[in-house]
Amino acid sequence: MRRAHVALFASLTLGVSALTACGSDSLEGSDSGGGGETTSAAEVEVDDAVAELVPEDIKSKGTLNIGSDASYAPNEFLGDDGKTVEGMDVELFDAAAAKMGLKTKWSNASFDSLILGVSSDKYDVAVSSFTINDERKKQVNMISYFDAGTQWVTAKGNPGKVDPKDPCGATVGVQKGTVQFDELEALNKKCDDKIKIVVEQEQSKVTASLVSGKTEAMAADSPISLYAVKQQGEELEALGDIYDSAPYGIVVPKDQEEFGEAIAAAFESMKEDGTYEQILKDWGNESGGIDEFAVNP
Repeated sequence: MRRAHVALFASLTLGVSALTACGSDSLEGSDSGGGGETTSAAEVEVDDAVAELVPEDIKSKGTLNIGSDASYAPNEFLGDDGKTVEGMDVELFDAAAAKMGLKTKWSNASFDSLILGVSSDKYDVAVSSFTINDERKKQVNMISYFDAGTQWVTAKGNPGKVDPKDPCGATVGVQKGTVQFDELEALNKKCDDKIKIVVEQEQSKVTASLVSGKTEAMAADSPISLYAVKQQGEELEALGDIYDSAPYGIVVPKDQEEFGEAIAAAFESMKEDGTYEQILKDWGNESGGIDEFAVNP
């Protein structure tokens, strides 16, 4: 479902360098590194009505510091240089920032550190395929921008005979801090033969563990799982159907609801002029597009 990119496989062996800033400039554009035609933020014009909604303290910064876990291809991953944060989410938010008249600087960090990073003002924004849920909304504001569900993946032929609806006894890989980890923990309470949950800090390592046979299956967000299957089609296959579809959310501090409204308005502007759909099409993710963007839906 995604154009080919070698960065996923580079990250499997190289890992992720924590806190590597890439300095992507949303007004001057950046190289997506994925090949083929893409929608650059340089092509996106400032929407004056949207820019007026940006709070003065944010506007005065000019450049947003954005935290992201770049191990989650194709949504966010490290480019061929091992430093630049790229992906669908990057292109979407760079375009939204351009609509607001702002630039972006992306930093790579562990997924479970991002919300704290936003709450402590280390980052102005976190963009990292966060599923919106009530627990996260207690800590931060979340602006919906995309829909995704959970998709399981196994080795070709499912040699472990894993059943996603009853994975008791199976060895399953999952990324730390994700909704899939929470789901496996809850399922395990009902298992006599416990699920052997193999938790990794980075999704790329979860995928690598499955390919190597360390685990029998993995559970991740549908765009990520299906991308892994596309890239490793001779070794992996999707297991069962996508379920529990829910919106992803851009994360901003709890006291920045007005900024959240400006981000929602930027996405609405992108929807109106076709930028939003074009970026999703560039990445083969049109099916996850939404019609309404809201703060804390």
